[in-house]
Amino acid sequence: MMVSVELVVIIAVVSIAAVILFKSMTQPAKYVQVKIGSVAVNAEVADTVPKQIKGLMFRSGLKENEGMLFDFGREGYHSIWMMNMSFHIDIIWINNGKVVDMKKDAQPCRIFCPDYSPKEPATYVLEVNANFTEKNNIKIGTKVELH
Repeated sequence: MMVSVELVVIIAVVSIAAVILFKSMTQPAKYVQVKIGSVAVNAEVADTVPKQIKGLMFRSGLKENEGMLFDFGREGYHSIWMMNMSFHIDIIWINNGKVVDMKKDAQPCRIFCPDYSPKEPATYVLEVNANFTEKNNIKIGTKVELH
């Protein structure tokens, strides 16, 4: 009996997701306030590889001015994907206290998802509800502070 490549990929992705979910559920969440422009965001910190891989997977949404801050600990072209997401988000790349790139209204995806990479290197990525950047006049160059 021959197993299709697609089935093997799906089984591998589901297995990896299960391990990541289990590992991330055993660690308590940390939060930081991100002041971006004139608005404050209460952001859950994703500062470990399992938390970064899981991101906002399997969540139903975010409250207003809530988000997730990915702290990669080093400058780089950190990619984000929307696998197993159920809502649209804005993705904001941050470096040296300012916004260096954005992806507005990133679409949810289940399998074989595109990844989004910044045009400039960044140390942090902030994920917030879609239209956050428009509503709060966030642009490339907007000042960002972490508290």
